[in-house]
Amino acid sequence: MDTNAAPDAPGPPPDDAADLGRWALTQFPIGIAVYDRDNRLVTANDEMVRLSGLSRDGLTGRRLDELLPLAPFEEFARIGDEVLRTGRAVRADNYFVSPGDGRERAWASFFTPIKDAEGRTLGLSLAALDVTAEYRARQRLALVNDAGARIGTTLDMDRTAAELAESTVGRFADFVAVDLLPDGGGAGGEAGRPGHDEAVELRRTARRWAVPEDPSGPGPSSLANGTYRCPPHSPPALALATGKPARHRGDEPAIRSWAADAPALPPAVRARGVGSLLAVPLAAHDTVSGLALFVRHPDTEPFDDHDLLLAEEITARAAVCVENARRYARERAVALTLQRSLLPARLSGHTAVEVTSRYLPATAQTGLGGDWYDVIPLSGARVALVVGDVVGHGLQASATMGRLRAAVRTLADIDLPPDELLTHLDDLVVQLAQDRAAQARDGDAGDEAGETDASCLYAVYDPVSRRLVAASADHPPPVLVTPDGTARFLELPPGPALGVGGLPFESLEVEVPEGSLLALYTDGLVEGRGAGSGSGLVPGSGSATDGEGSRLLRRTLARPPAELERVCDDVLAALLPERPADDVALLLARTRALDADRVSTWELTDHPASVADARKRVADQLAAWGLEELAFTTELVVSELVTNAIRHAAPPIRLRLIRDGALICEVSDGSSTSPRMRRARAFDEGGRGLLLVAQLCRRWGTRFTSGGKTIWAEQPLTTVA
Repeated sequence: MDTNAAPDAPGPPPDDAADLGRWALTQFPIGIAVYDRDNRLVTANDEMVRLSGLSRDGLTGRRLDELLPLAPFEEFARIGDEVLRTGRAVRADNYFVSPGDGRERAWASFFTPIKDAEGRTLGLSLAALDVTAEYRARQRLALVNDAGARIGTTLDMDRTAAELAESTVGRFADFVAVDLLPDGGGAGGEAGRPGHDEAVELRRTARRWAVPEDPSGPGPSSLANGTYRCPPHSPPALALATGKPARHRGDEPAIRSWAADAPALPPAVRARGVGSLLAVPLAAHDTVSGLALFVRHPDTEPFDDHDLLLAEEITARAAVCVENARRYARERAVALTLQRSLLPARLSGHTAVEVTSRYLPATAQTGLGGDWYDVIPLSGARVALVVGDVVGHGLQASATMGRLRAAVRTLADIDLPPDELLTHLDDLVVQLAQDRAAQARDGDAGDEAGETDASCLYAVYDPVSRRLVAASADHPPPVLVTPDGTARFLELPPGPALGVGGLPFESLEVEVPEGSLLALYTDGLVEGRGAGSGSGLVPGSGSATDGEGSRLLRRTLARPPAELERVCDDVLAALLPERPADDVALLLARTRALDADRVSTWELTDHPASVADARKRVADQLAAWGLEELAFTTELVVSELVTNAIRHAAPPIRLRLIRDGALICEVSDGSSTSPRMRRARAFDEGGRGLLLVAQLCRRWGTRFTSGGKTIWAEQPLTTVA
């Protein structure tokens, strides 16, 4: 006999065991019901009776679809028939309003066949487990995940507010409104919040209602996207003042009083009634930027504490996105102001070309770039056309653009040829990159420290010779449309981007017929939507002259000069139907030519007698132009310049007068020696010539050519024939 064996456990009498089984079935917290072969109720425990909302006698012998003609119960009856037919257990998950207590519940229902010893199905049992808490937790988690993916897709405050409303209406609230503070925070509160005793002005930024507004019902709210004021102690004002979310029931006196005529609620929403309300501030970075209102109608289950936490979590993400968008908008406004202040305020008229331009900033998502353009008057009635693009976006790109534009103007003022000008500009960009690299090593470069890179196109047009000289630093080539309607890209010698350093630039010189159209642009124009389909100005392709952009330029060429603004607008409309992803700078110039009767040229010998001959020819020409008042001054200037050329330079010597917007006197020679102005001492016999020229003329200068140099002097016209 094993003394360690456990004695048999005493068991209850058979009758007591049966009673325990019945009591357990009756009192079990899970709804349990037993159905026969016809899917009719045989017995059910107390929980199932309570959930049905009917009496036990009313349930016995009835099918579920006979008792409650609701979709979930009809589905239960169908599943029960399937289990009885197949003999296989089935699980079904449903979410419906319980007829027992009228609350929305989620159930996990288990249909299990009841079989005898031979495996024949005698009936089925139904066990309904209340999983409402788990179901709602999954719903909340799904809502948070969905809102996190949908909110903050752009750096636009209004769009972010709309995304908050769209991601929560219907699934979380019957009505959602997002209102922003116009200035981003109250003046009297702490941490950017409005004060407790002050009214708050809000701007309705987004609103969504789960139920479409009935056209026959109350009219739409006068507050669509305007502003409204909240009384000091209203729910929105209190939430903004405290910076904490608040939950209210619709039967609260303060809520009833506020909701009766609150402009924050559309009339249709007020007509349905407010069952419960959440007022959640948009708080981020110690700043309250607005408020989110969530409303449920009286026929919807009211908000609970879990819903308040959920709304706070979703709104917190939206608040960060709104604040980031607000800060970005401010930075963008500063960058745009800087950008526009660095671009030409207006393109002054020039006799060499008729010009117009456009600058379109990039979308807010991309940020401002460093595109620029310029029209620079040069000596000899010439004009320089410039377009450039600094790589990158933001304030740093705009600041670099301003420095490059100022450098181009300075280099253009000393009349450098296009290829030499780009060489000096390249040196400047290299120096800027080195300075930024040094700042980065010292930790003073800021967040945007990095490489400096830019492209530039510099072209000089001479209306006397009708010649165009252009050079490119890794920039898209210009488009030339001649008066006969032929459009082509000028095949400029390829040049490296500015900042590469050490590589040469080359120029292209072409003759441009009078009335031709030149289009200079940045790559943001050709990389737009139109260019992607092969319909834009696509440089380097064999079909470029057959593209839509070239056809547009040919069509606009026939329009009179007054329509040049329209040409510019049409090009942008054709190539950029939407906001560009990159900055766009477009410069259009229609060329002009100086008539032969406005230019006079004489070849001079290197004999001193040529000075008197030059003065006489100048006096005769000024008399023919009706500019006798300028004769004395011009004769002095010509005498000094021609004398210097004879004494210090080499043949050939040429004198040219140009009557443009000013009277321009040019003396060219074959020497590359640059003259300079100096102050003569009291007993010096020479050294006063250029000083005299500078005093008599508005401006003067020297430009070098392949055959020597040209000294020019410009006087304003006092008489126009």
